[in-house]
Amino acid sequence: MKLHFDPNHQYQIDAVKSIIDIFEGQPLNQGDFGFSISENGRLFNENGVGNRIVLSEEQVLSNLQKVQKRNGFKNISEELDGMHFSVEMETGTGKTYVYIRTVYELNKKYGFKKFVIVVPSIAIREGVLKNLEITFDHFENLYDRIPVNFDVYDSRKVSGLRGFASSNAIQILVINIDSFAKDENVINRPNDKLTGKKPIEFIQSASPIVIVDEPQNMETEIRKKAIENLNYSCTLRYSATHTNRYNLVYNLDPVKAYDLGLVKQIEVDSIVTENDFNDAFIRLEKVSATKTRTSAKLTININQKDGVARKTVTAKVGDDLYKLSKNRDIYKQGYIINGIDVESEYISLSNGEDLFVGDSQGGMTDELMKFQIEKTVKEHLIKEKKYKDKGIKVLSLFFIDRVANYRQYDEAGNQVNGKFAKWFEESFRDISSKTAYKGLIPFSAGEIHNGYFSQDKKGKFKDTQKTAKAKSDIDTFKLIMRDKERLLSTEEPLRFIFSHSALREGWDNPNVFQICTLNETRSELKKDRK
Repeated sequence: MKLHFDPNHQYQIDAVKSIIDIFEGQPLNQGDFGFSISENGRLFNENGVGNRIVLSEEQVLSNLQKVQKRNGFKNISEELDGMHFSVEMETGTGKTYVYIRTVYELNKKYGFKKFVIVVPSIAIREGVLKNLEITFDHFENLYDRIPVNFDVYDSRKVSGLRGFASSNAIQILVINIDSFAKDENVINRPNDKLTGKKPIEFIQSASPIVIVDEPQNMETEIRKKAIENLNYSCTLRYSATHTNRYNLVYNLDPVKAYDLGLVKQIEVDSIVTENDFNDAFIRLEKVSATKTRTSAKLTININQKDGVARKTVTAKVGDDLYKLSKNRDIYKQGYIINGIDVESEYISLSNGEDLFVGDSQGGMTDELMKFQIEKTVKEHLIKEKKYKDKGIKVLSLFFIDRVANYRQYDEAGNQVNGKFAKWFEESFRDISSKTAYKGLIPFSAGEIHNGYFSQDKKGKFKDTQKTAKAKSDIDTFKLIMRDKERLLSTEEPLRFIFSHSALREGWDNPNVFQICTLNETRSELKKDRK
């Protein structure tokens, strides 16, 4: 299947134009300049082409105010908040498409050629690369086949940054923030392959326009300093959930997106109350050790004057959760902390249970999660029936905390179904056999679901690391983010996808109609991203 793109969506054109008009007055073909990277005492010279913005801050501010007024903003900027410009677009409205098209437009109108896309995670990086790949022919046709090179930064191939600096074509470099945020990163150290220069100098010399994807994840002082160190001409910041809206130029919020018919209506089906306190809920947030003590941070239900509240407490070995909960009877038996293992990140309770960091118990029972799976299967089949004649394939996505709940291994090392997979297949066989859904999906229960997880050296599935830096995790994200065409084909049996919840931003597919979270989501921002 080949994806096709419509260049005529007015809201996307408006978003692109909002950035383009910030630089109104910038002369065409004077956006770039020649430079030389050299070093005294060495027979070394590297010529390059970079960006140059010739507008004064006063001109940029005036342009910004005009754009904000045109877009109906109530609050017009009175001063420039640095050379940072924010575009807010609801998830699913083509944010990545918009900023890639903005690159082409900035080159067409002003001659800018050097662009760096900074991403906060491997998942998003793979999604950006996939978008650059699948939109390449589309933009070639729109922009008269202007020469464009896009690449991802690889610390093992730093010599490639010479090409970024020296080329006279449009250059788009995709880089993960963690690749250059620390002094010890390869990009920030002198390199013999570059005659002793630091690889980052080739980026800095080109004064790139830096596109920051999901900037709310890059607001720490270390990460902000790292972006500053790129010596950018300006930053363009794209997200649905900005923390700071620096010089906001365009805003397509969820209400506007829904009114324009751009996103599906969001329906939330809950099978438990938001604050169900009638259980012994425990979530292990973190474990830590100092010279004098080892402790664990736990979230539990605590008696308050005005009722029960879910709060975080610090506990040590020997502490009784009954006392920490201010005498909630549900914690009376079996909830003394017997051990805290900092290295393996888990605690042991007196009832024999072990709880790992990020895990919780008491909030979701097997009965409730099984019901969630049944409900998701039924709703999926309803939607499958509705959209089948329109040629639209329906996908459902399950987020889970632990791979072992979906895939396990027997004594011989053979892969077997965990409880989630068993419940799913049972539910699908039962519901799909009913008259209303019979024959709707022409594949067996075992063919239509799969899980995308990291693998260890023996090829066994494992939980995705929180940092997502391991090679196995990177391979996992590549598989998920670069497989959109296959997933959208009706000839591909896969309809139900089980994935580790660490993906967060970046897992976007237009045909995901349902998301079932088989864990407890802690962050409101995380809920928005999903």
